[in-house]
Formats: sequence, structure tokens, C-alpha cells
Amino acid sequence: MKHILIVEDEQVIRFALKRFLVNSKFTVDDCGSVDEAVSLFNLSDFDLIISDLRLPGAPGTDLINKAGSVPVLIMTSYASMKSAVEVMKMGATDYIAKPFDHDEMLNTIKQITDKHVQSRSAKSAKTSTPSPVAQPKNSFIGKSSVMLDLYKRIDKVSKTDTTVLILGESGTGKELAARSIHQKSTRKDAPMIAVNCAAIPDNLIESELFGHEKGAFTGATNQKIGLIEAANGGTLFLDEIGELPLEAQARLLRFLQEGEIRRVGSVQHQKVDVRLVAATHRNLKKLSQQGLFREDLYYRLYVMDICMPPLRERREDILSLASTFLERACVRLKCDPAVFTEDAIKTLNYYSWPGNVRELENAIERAMILCETGFITTELLGLDTENNNLNDAVITYIERRIKPVQKEPSNQTGGLSLNDYFQRFVLEHQKNLNETELAKRLGVSRKCLWERRQKLGIPRKAKA
Repeated sequence: MKHILIVEDEQVIRFALKRFLVNSKFTVDDCGSVDEAVSLFNLSDFDLIISDLRLPGAPGTDLINKAGSVPVLIMTSYASMKSAVEVMKMGATDYIAKPFDHDEMLNTIKQITDKHVQSRSAKSAKTSTPSPVAQPKNSFIGKSSVMLDLYKRIDKVSKTDTTVLILGESGTGKELAARSIHQKSTRKDAPMIAVNCAAIPDNLIESELFGHEKGAFTGATNQKIGLIEAANGGTLFLDEIGELPLEAQARLLRFLQEGEIRRVGSVQHQKVDVRLVAATHRNLKKLSQQGLFREDLYYRLYVMDICMPPLRERREDILSLASTFLERACVRLKCDPAVFTEDAIKTLNYYSWPGNVRELENAIERAMILCETGFITTELLGLDTENNNLNDAVITYIERRIKPVQKEPSNQTGGLSLNDYFQRFVLEHQKNLNETELAKRLGVSRKCLWERRQKLGIPRKAKA
């Protein structure tokens, strides 16, 4: 499936174009500026970049040089022959004026992406050795301030071999952070071994981590290499380290201090070169005060900490996460594209998400399995909204931070054009909203709203 990036600062255009392309069987990512496109995505992963000419900060034409061989289609409301010629001279693959024709846009996109895929295939065929698959620059989803801070912290710690302790509630992506640290480190070509300490019985944890010699205990019929030894040269990720028994904690402390291990039943120590990344949802300092976790191990682990934010503290990312999970579910389950209803979007924004990102992903997959109409409703999500524990103060905060939800258009024709969507939204809401409120709901300026009224011939409501 061809992968497209939309760079557009006007929300209504971005929403409508993304929905149209998803319904046309494309995989789509989106952002609002050139800086976001460069920082959040690896541009070489896309088959086409569609960008507005005028964006906050750098203009869309800056993406032409940054995208390398990936074609860039420039769109703008300020159509003129002069700007078209200038954009083409700068290296844009094509140029299209807004408001654009539904069929014209689709034909242009198909021609560009088909040509790019053929060109890329031809280059691959000429190469004697296959090139490595490009790793995504960031496997996380989210543009909120707390996530941007998280990305910076991961980038910094990845350049070192320091022990890292990842803290956070269940479902916040602690293992994802650990894998990101490994992939960005100099150890990325070596193995990363992940161990869930809570899933291994206490009487087997030492054997699993450190290995054992033949005859070390009943049932040890062969020599076994431990997981720490298997990770030599790479990274060991110990998830839920707070569940580790005290005996195993003592062995782990020696490994951290001396860089060596001893198999169960052996008298010989052996050196290993392993970076440790640990994670827990528990308060290790409190556990150490209660005698349930070694204090010296706690301070040995607590060299560099990374705190994973719960989903309720990064609500700006909820709709981006939900849209991505919905697209993935459609592909995985081989279903037709679906969209969220207005009520479902409101529920997603206002729900407290005690299970964090994992709960969100599971709720959307459940809804996609049950969906029969192409619209994801609140009922299909199956969330416990009656016991939602958001108080009035939190709801007020959400209303200030989250922009009003757009009315979901009908899907009778398999996807409305941008003009149809804009016209329907204005006609349905102008009786109850003034021009300023309408523009705010659409995510555009009053001037832009007035210009589109003129182009589309949408009359203003009659004054009483």
C-alpha cells in the first residue's frame, strides 16, 4: 500500500484530504508544518509528500530538498501561473490549486506514486546487494509537549551505555521506549533480549537470567546459557523489575557492578558486555524502604530515569493515536476504511484511559471487528464511560486544550470531496454559530471562511 504524507496547517483541509486518501486505499500520515514533518517522520519512507505552499514557519517548498528522491506535490489556495512556474523550477513534481477537483487530485496522485514506485523498483533491481530496510525515525505516535520532551531524553540517553530505568503505568509504552533506546544506540546491530520478570516463576528466574550448569539442580540435564549471556554485546531489557526476587536481585547487582556473571552451579565467573534497561510501574524507592527491593540495587539502577506519561496527560495525541490504530486495524483485519462519529471522538477525548495507549488500541480493534456501517460509535468502543473518573476541573482543562470536534459527514458516496464537506458543515451550523465561531470550528481564519463562501457560492444566514 502506497504511503503518503500530508503537510497542511488548516485542519479541515487536512482532515478531509486524509479521509479521502484513506478511502482511496492509501496509507496516510499528516502534520502541520515543515518542522514537524522533518522531526516526526523519515521522509524517505513515503511514496509522495503533499504539502501546502504557505505554512507556519518554513514554506512547503523547503520539503523538496529535504525529501530527496521522494516526489513533492505542492497545493495552494493562491493559484497563479507565476507561482506554479516557480514551484516547478524548484523541483516540485506537480502543482495543484485549491479548491481542487476530486477526480483530478486522485489521478494526479496515482500517476506520481506509480511512477515513483516503478523508479524505486528499477533502482533496486540494478543494485547487486539489497539495501537495508530503513528504520522509522521515531516509532512513537504523538506531538504533544510531553512526548517531544520524551523523544529528546531518549535521544540523549541512547548515545551512552548508561543503565536506564523506565517508569510509568501499564500500557504507556515502556518496552517501546526500551526498543527505541536500543535502536538508536551503537548496539543496534547486536541483540536486544526482553524479559518479563513477573512472568517467570521465582525458582527459575536465576537460571533464566544467568544460566546453569548440567546437574546444578534436579532437572538440569544440560548446560544452559542465560539471557544475560545471550545479550552479550547488546541490550537486556528487564520489564517489571520490581517483581524480581531478592536472591536474584543480589546476583543482578554484582552483574551491574562488576560486569560479570556466574551460572547456577558453576564456580567460574565470566565477563559480559551488556547494557541494562529496566522498567517498572511500581515505586521502587518505597519498596526498598519496606525491605522488598534492595536499596543498593535501586540506586545502581537509578542512574538515568525516563518517565512515560500516561495518556490522560497527553490528550492532544489521543486523536492521532486513534486514527493510526484505526488505519492499522483496517489493514490487519482486511476491512473497508472506517471513521469515528462525532460522539465517539468526544468520548475518546473525555475518557480517563486507565489502561493508557494499550487500552485505546484494544478498544479500537474491538470496535473495528464489530463495525458494520463504516462508522465507529461510542457503543462499539465498549468503554466504561459510566465510571469515568474525570472531575469537572479536568474536563474544563480538556475543553480549553482540545479544539471542538467537527461534525462527521455522511459517507454515502464513499468519501465527500473537500468542497462538499465544507459546504455541508457551514450550512448545518451557521444558524447557531457566528462567523468567528464557524471559522474556529473549521480550523481556518475568518478571511479564509469568507473567501470560500465566495468561491462556493454559500450564502450567509439571513438576518432577523
